[in-house]
Amino acid sequence: MSQTNTRQGDIVLPANEDLTDMEGRLVMIADDSDVAEFALPNAITDLALFVLTDAGDEDEDVSARPLSPDRSVRLLLNGTCAPGDVLVLAVPNGTDDGKVRKLPTAAGTYRGIAIAEEVGEDEQLVLARPAMIGNITVT
Repeated sequence: MSQTNTRQGDIVLPANEDLTDMEGRLVMIADDSDVAEFALPNAITDLALFVLTDAGDEDEDVSARPLSPDRSVRLLLNGTCAPGDVLVLAVPNGTDDGKVRKLPTAAGTYRGIAIAEEVGEDEQLVLARPAMIGNITVT
């Protein structure tokens, strides 16, 4: 099988929206007239599988690192967490878009993205290990 035109490591794409000062948030690849761009998630089930490492304004090139279980990352936390907590996307509301939070106890379906490796406080870049757990249903 041929593996041409592939990349390893951080990816550089234009920002689909203003991502200034949003390092540590999760972003997804969005389609803008057949052009791949990074955007903040719009739903807790979005495939936001990249952590923003170099932010910028709309249409500027920004960098993001694909989540991979072979290396830990620092993710912007909404709320608090403890080591071993499953981290999921925070509810996108215009303020917490792209942040993570510990798996809530409220009923719903959430996408497990990472495991916290340290105690975390609100707005901290918490150390986490990507785990790609998939959907978790809380009843």
